[in-house]
Amino acid sequence: QVQLVESGGGEGQAGGSLTLSCAASRIAFTYSLYDMGWYRQAPGQEREFVAMIGTNGATNYTDSVKGRFTISRDNPIKTVYLHMNGLKVEDSALYYCRATFGPRVYWGQGTQVTVSS
Repeated sequence: QVQLVESGGGEGQAGGSLTLSCAASRIAFTYSLYDMGWYRQAPGQEREFVAMIGTNGATNYTDSVKGRFTISRDNPIKTVYLHMNGLKVEDSALYYCRATFGPRVYWGQGTQVTVSS
């Protein structure tokens, strides 16, 4: 199975910036064939879509983060990033990395992001 490990989470300040990373590890796979995305889940809420980047580099974002977050990928090192700018308290959540290729779906364990005002 593909293993995805998120990092870069932690404390952030409202209006500040934070960058999350997600790297495929332990078991290699053809990373370039997978669409990569970020999801988040706040306490008591359902997991929601945040951003996606396709194999062709095309991106998509949920309305609440458009203009503030940027997703990118570095295929040679099998890593996807989420650059978060203009942080808001409501961005606080457990962020998950996801890799998909057809019916194949892999999830990371999540990294916590807490934004303080």
